[in-house]
Amino acid sequence: MSTLATTLQAWFTDRLIRERNASPHTIASYRDTIRLLLTYASQQLGVEPSKLDLDQLDAPLIGAFLDHLESERGCGARTRNTRLAAIRTFYRYSALRHPEHAATIERVLQIGPKRHERALVTFLTEEELDAITDAPDRATWTGRRDHAIINLLAQTGLRASELTGLRCSDIHLGTGAHATTTGKGRKQRITPLTKATVAVLRVWLAERGGQPAEPLFATSTGRPLTRKALARRIAKHATRAAESCPSLREKTITPHVLRHTAAMRLLHAGIDTSVIALWLGHEQVDTTQMYLHADLALKERALAKTKPLDSKPGRYRPPDALLDFLERL
Repeated sequence: MSTLATTLQAWFTDRLIRERNASPHTIASYRDTIRLLLTYASQQLGVEPSKLDLDQLDAPLIGAFLDHLESERGCGARTRNTRLAAIRTFYRYSALRHPEHAATIERVLQIGPKRHERALVTFLTEEELDAITDAPDRATWTGRRDHAIINLLAQTGLRASELTGLRCSDIHLGTGAHATTTGKGRKQRITPLTKATVAVLRVWLAERGGQPAEPLFATSTGRPLTRKALARRIAKHATRAAESCPSLREKTITPHVLRHTAAMRLLHAGIDTSVIALWLGHEQVDTTQMYLHADLALKERALAKTKPLDSKPGRYRPPDALLDFLERL
């Protein structure tokens, strides 16, 4: 095998898995990026992936690969930047092992992320949240499970991966009730639970009857609920809830929308953004600022406190017909 192949294997096994103890999600994301890159390079250069050399994966080829992701695979700028971040991480590792390829590596590292418009976050109003919470059919086992899931997501703001990774032992319903989760970067977080959420979870745990190490929210066969299955369930209940709350038809409801909703509810309650960042497990407080941009009610309250401008509206006067004709030429 080529030097590139052995370096890639060392990067995954030694650096990512053994030294950094990277999460399975991170490993899978990096793996998919490298697999796509090697497949593309092999097709373009007519060389088997295991025989590709590091100098062949130069800046022009990497740039063409990123363009291929957008034009041929339909990826957005965010996905493009995620793939580029994985590639840059590998090249920084390669720079330490193969200084003889320093020129090629440096040019690749100079490729920057693509700028993109940052869309406002989608969140639910209290009326919409009530409609989705009431949507599951609590006469069924799956309905009672989904009712507990929606309550927990909307109150805690857990990520989908954090919720699906919960075990029965991660829920503590005694004094100081809370949920213990492991989020991004394998960081553990403790999130308090309200009395209403505690009541719902207590009923669910009694029915679930699982062992401490078993998943809190399982499928009917006892397997852990996947993120895709979770998203499908939330979308299903949102469709049903839209029958009684038409405004939901204008929104795409995902588990992450419930996370945004939890953040906005805290913001409306007057909680400081630094506390919200800790609550959500944001590594940087700046990430939480997006909720300020999305909160129209907060902006309207700020506007109401400002002194209105003392100016009178002008009177419209139509332009001279000849000057208007010349202006339009």
